[in-house]
This record gives sequence, C-alpha cells and structure tokens, in this order.
Amino acid sequence: MRIDVAATPDGLDPAVVAASTVLVIDVLRASTCIVTALANGCEAIVPVASPEEARRRAAEVSNALIAGERRGEPLAGFDLGNSPLEFTRGHVGGRTIVMTTSNGTRALVAARAAAAVGVAAFINHGAAATWALTGGRDVLLLCAGERGARSLEDYVCAGMLVERLTGAVPSATPTAEAERAADAARPYGKDVGRLAQDSSWARHLTAVGRGRDVAACLAVDTRTLVPVYRRDVDKIVTARR
Repeated sequence: MRIDVAATPDGLDPAVVAASTVLVIDVLRASTCIVTALANGCEAIVPVASPEEARRRAAEVSNALIAGERRGEPLAGFDLGNSPLEFTRGHVGGRTIVMTTSNGTRALVAARAAAAVGVAAFINHGAAATWALTGGRDVLLLCAGERGARSLEDYVCAGMLVERLTGAVPSATPTAEAERAADAARPYGKDVGRLAQDSSWARHLTAVGRGRDVAACLAVDTRTLVPVYRRDVDKIVTARR
C-alpha cells in the first residue's frame, strides 16, 4: 500500500487518482461542515464548483438547502454559509444540501474519479483513517489548500493521517511528500489547538469573528462518521458500516 499526500488539487495524476482511495481534507471549514451536517441528520450533500451551479442543482432537488462561501464569507441568498455551527439538526435534518466553497468542493470535484472518496477532518480523524484502509488500495490524502497554495491546517491533518495509517499498516510505503507532511504534523500531535495561532487562515477567521468555528474545527475525534462520495448518485452520504 502506497500513501501519498497532495498539498492542493492542482496537477493530480488521473491514473493515480483512479486507482486510489482518496481522503479530501479541508479542515477550515468545508470538511468539518460536511461531517457535522451528516452527523446531524442531513440526507446528502452535493458538492459543486460554482454558486451558479449550486443554485441550478438546488432547484432540481426537492427541499434542498444551498450552502457556501467565497473567501470565507457567506454567499448572498444562500441558506447556509460555511460555519459548522450553522449545520445543526434543526437546520439540516432530513435535507439535501448543495454546497460550493472556495477550496473544499473544488478538491471534492477533482477527486470524483477515484476508486473511493471520503471526507476527512480533525473531528473524524481516526474514523477516516480506519475507513481509508478498508479498500486495501493505495491512499491519497488530498488537501484542499488555500486558492492553490498549501494550507497548514490541511497539511498537518494529512500528516497526522499518514502517521495513523502507517501505524496501522507498518508495511505501507509513504511517499516523500507524505513523509514531509508527517514531519510537519509532529509538532502538533499533542496540541492541534496551536494551529489557531500558526495557521494564517485560522487567524483570519478569528479576526472576523469566527473564532468559535476555528475551535470547533480543531477538535480531534469528536465524530466517528465518515462522509463518502457516491458517483452513482453524485452525492456525499454517510459511509455504510
């Protein structure tokens, strides 16, 4: 088993993606929102690339909600932004959500051709690692990044997943990029909360009044649910146990 990390969705090798189990990581905040929504009874999430596509797809689905952001700010006319605190059972229970975000849904769209696609965050870290091993394939940890650049919190989350995966399967072979991510993650292994200061995006969110979002996103292993993308229905749903 080969374990690789991509710091952004740019330049992915289609052949590698198609043969791999991919975990998409957007800690702040799309991955955390998706896990939270499904944990709170959301039926499914449809990831799309643009606000225009989100509006069109939502019009095709009965009782759908539209969620999303650009540069961290909610989109005008949308039902939800990209704060995990918004995705409560009262808001999302029994609903389908069409979602578009600056980075996270872009990464999900890029991973669609993979053999299996899951969503990982700190809040479901252990469950996501366990799920990724069930297919017996190579694993690609795909970070959403920040507008084409590496995102520290995503890269650290990926590096910690490398450590969990290689710990569970000692014969697994991490690539050089996976080893770099694991090295970057080690200083945060016992204190993920440090990312609230070390991550530039976390600092920005805090500065604009989203500090509670940051704290929610940096909680580790508070959920055991793994969202998976099902190509046959073009939706993200809860993985079957």
